[in-house]
Amino acid sequence: MSPKFARLSAAVVSATSLFTAVSANATNGYFIEGAGPKAQAMAGVGIALPQDALAAANNPAGTALVGDRLDIGMTWFSPDRSAKIRGNQAGADGSYDGNDKSGFVIPELGYTRMLSPNLSYGVAVYGNGGMNTGYASNPFAAFGSSGAAGVDLSQLFITPSLAYRATPNHAFGIAATFAVQRFEAKGLQAFDNPYVSASAGNVTNRGHDTSHGWGVKLGWIGRLHEDLSFGLTWSSEIETGEFDRYQGLFADGGGFDIPESYGAGLSWNTTSRLTLAADWQRILYSDTGSVGNSLALLFEGKPLGADGGPGFGWQDVDVTKLGAAYRLNDALTLRAGISHAEQPIPATEAFINILAPGVIEDHMSLGADWNTSVGEFTVSYTHAFENTVQGNNSIPDAFGGGEAELRMDQDILRFGWSRTF
Repeated sequence: MSPKFARLSAAVVSATSLFTAVSANATNGYFIEGAGPKAQAMAGVGIALPQDALAAANNPAGTALVGDRLDIGMTWFSPDRSAKIRGNQAGADGSYDGNDKSGFVIPELGYTRMLSPNLSYGVAVYGNGGMNTGYASNPFAAFGSSGAAGVDLSQLFITPSLAYRATPNHAFGIAATFAVQRFEAKGLQAFDNPYVSASAGNVTNRGHDTSHGWGVKLGWIGRLHEDLSFGLTWSSEIETGEFDRYQGLFADGGGFDIPESYGAGLSWNTTSRLTLAADWQRILYSDTGSVGNSLALLFEGKPLGADGGPGFGWQDVDVTKLGAAYRLNDALTLRAGISHAEQPIPATEAFINILAPGVIEDHMSLGADWNTSVGEFTVSYTHAFENTVQGNNSIPDAFGGGEAELRMDQDILRFGWSRTF
């Protein structure tokens, strides 16, 4: 094994070990806004604008266009989530703070290498998404639950990629994605019985469980004009194994596959200093049973955990991102971006989504790169603006009726260091 490859392998192992020690959260539903601090500083834009060795996470064709480089990043993620229940006849009314844990560390790493002027390979290691809530005061206590309530879902992606620059103006990429998920649920005893679950005893307080699976990414980036590029990318659904410890909670015996997504992007070098870029992404949450199926199925004879059983009722979402990068001088580049996502939770599904209030819609990002003799340093800050979903017929009569309200905002601070070879 070459010394360079040994160092890379050690870095991947280190990043993986660090990731598994923490919980990840995300912003567009439960997907990350963008991979890499440069993309994050532009609100996640990256489909037609590869900028670092994590480019394959956004579009594997980008691996052909970033050269030989190593990128290491770290994100501090701080979500603020809460819920309210009103008009409930079972006595659940109140305000509930979901911030039992308020800060999370998410590492990432990317490495790319040119095998020839036309062929490049790389590997990207990153947290793709997740969700975490922790309610010290249990919103489901009035229905028979006890202790603190919440869920902890984190996802790690390892994406090796191969990209071919067919002509000076067109690059194509393919990547295999290995995904590892970790999940825990607590304080859901109200749902852990034979009347509600197909596998009572496998709903809550079973500790962390893991699942994993493989998927595929495809991408293309083409230069349509001297200063204008266009990109397309697609990520397959990743069929992961079941969470056996929670086969009585998630549909299809503990299934929790990772949804398919696809997108398009534009990048325009308006001047020698200013680059503008835009992405559109669609995430197919509704195709994954545990995520997309409605809780209403429970009252149509489908218990939790059954084949085709209830889920969180999430809808597919469209995400639009706009970003700008301005090269102030040879050492300093300034970045900014805004994005808007359709939030995935219908008002009728607010009750079960007290556990997963992924209601964020709008983000604003700022950042900068500083090029030095020991590498390039990048920093970015993103604020996800507060959003609220007011329930509408959200709490079933069997649970006393009334309405649930969900609220969340987030702050994201991201750091990166890169070195070209």
